[in-house]
Amino acid sequence: MTAEAAGGGGEVVGRVLGTQTATPLSFWVGLEPGTVVQLDEVIAARREVPGRGEVLIAGVVTNVEARHEGAAYDSDVFLISQGVLPAAVVESAEVTVTRVEPEVYVPPLPGTVARRAGDKDRERALYFDVMERRLPVGLGRDGEPIHLNMDFLDGTRGAHVSISGVSGVATKTSFATYLLYSIFNSGALGGEAHNTKALIFSVKGEDLLFLDHANNRLDADARESYRKLGLPVGPFGSVHVFAPPRPGDPNGTPHVTARTQDVSPFFWTLAEFCEEELLRYVFADAEDERAQYTMLIGQVAARLKHAAKPAGDGGAVRLGDTEVCRTYEDLVGFIEDTLTDEDSRREWGAQLMGLGTVNAFLRRLRSSVRSLSPIIRGDLAARDDRSISTSRTQVTVVDLHNLPERAQRFVVGVVLRGEFARKESTGSARPLLFVVLDELNKYAPREGGSPIKEILLDVAERGRSLGVILIGAQQTASEVERRIVANCAVRVAGRLDAAEATRGEYGWLPPAARARATIAKPGTMFVGQPEIPVPLAVGFPFPAWATRPSEASHRAPSDLSGDPFAGLTAIDDSELPPF
Repeated sequence: MTAEAAGGGGEVVGRVLGTQTATPLSFWVGLEPGTVVQLDEVIAARREVPGRGEVLIAGVVTNVEARHEGAAYDSDVFLISQGVLPAAVVESAEVTVTRVEPEVYVPPLPGTVARRAGDKDRERALYFDVMERRLPVGLGRDGEPIHLNMDFLDGTRGAHVSISGVSGVATKTSFATYLLYSIFNSGALGGEAHNTKALIFSVKGEDLLFLDHANNRLDADARESYRKLGLPVGPFGSVHVFAPPRPGDPNGTPHVTARTQDVSPFFWTLAEFCEEELLRYVFADAEDERAQYTMLIGQVAARLKHAAKPAGDGGAVRLGDTEVCRTYEDLVGFIEDTLTDEDSRREWGAQLMGLGTVNAFLRRLRSSVRSLSPIIRGDLAARDDRSISTSRTQVTVVDLHNLPERAQRFVVGVVLRGEFARKESTGSARPLLFVVLDELNKYAPREGGSPIKEILLDVAERGRSLGVILIGAQQTASEVERRIVANCAVRVAGRLDAAEATRGEYGWLPPAARARATIAKPGTMFVGQPEIPVPLAVGFPFPAWATRPSEASHRAPSDLSGDPFAGLTAIDDSELPPF
């Protein structure tokens, strides 16, 4: 590469067309014969403006076309290929302008030389030169790093991330964990990174339980990608896992199969359930807010808080003079007996409720026994490590995959409420807490209301000032509450369903990018951020941490003697997934 190419010049790729209208926002470039330009490359042109000097007009290639110039009919292609009809093959590229510097919004003149942006022009075109804190999110089509402005992620000027894509193909969870890894290790947060926390809710098997184990499938190309991005190669350094107790286990053993170290069971005692008024999270379905019996929920929760007294060290409660509840089923039975008795129903303030409303409430409550009994207990010995907390390690993983959907909603709602309240009580946005939540459309659907949706709306609208940053993933952004998506400063899309890609929630993707998203390969993401007017296609590297039990190194990271490559097993490249 010449000195000119390495700086603001770059290789000449063609000239601005005069047969297509050039505007300050987009223009077409006719490519030099033999020159190849692909989508997402950065192209720069310059124009002398009287009284203002040289103006840089740079942008990203959003379309490339090739055609026969001189052909009039479709069948002419055969005559041209036989040499009977004279014609020339012409290629042209559409450039969507991302930056004009200085801000003199004039179009490039026809015939102006267009260049493949060198390092300096590329940084200016993509606003990397004004990013004081760069967060590497992957490599561009040119093999060079693509950055996010950390100001739009940590709450300084914006916060929250929305990741959309087809399940199993879009690699949403993999990108979310890579984003966390980059936040912790890139230096974008400076000295704050050490105290920054992450809370991950895992709903898909045990794939996220080995983030602190090196990936034994990592190859040399992946390591080179990390080197280009300025990131170390290795697993997460500080991880603790919480899992529900095994059903029927009197000792509360965590319900996980592959991981045995740094795993704690989580559950709530009956005393906590009553004292903290957690009953409303039992009714966390979106449609519940539209039902009449929801008026009973607050009344019953308030009565439980007032009436329940601790009964022993296991978290059991005494209700009334003699009734002791040691299981969630016992508690539900007590509520049922109370609300079906005429006298006690009056004492609990439910006398004005119709019998149909009371029965509807009890049916829903009774149906929760099977789902919630494993995690609402009064029959297990007290232990200090059962409460989900982000204070012990940098990354906290809450494993939900063995719980029914209703129990998953309960856990997500209660944990988020607790963490949000804790951050409010500190009165400081630092240290930051990143919350990774998959299937966001299930917890914050567009229609209806629920306690969890209220919390997530609070996080989206006030979390920035409290240092709670949401990284939400979903198959369909069109089914997520609009205000949550609207508050996400960073938007990411992987492989999209063709019908979903046409929804208005993807208006930040240009038509060409929407079409490409329907055929994107795993590991390719389209990233939109406020400073750059077009989304950038990035490829993030193969995870350096295990993403499933079979990839986990046999030795824990602390046994690797500081060598990030120690303990890795070389394999044939053909076994790697198509990242």
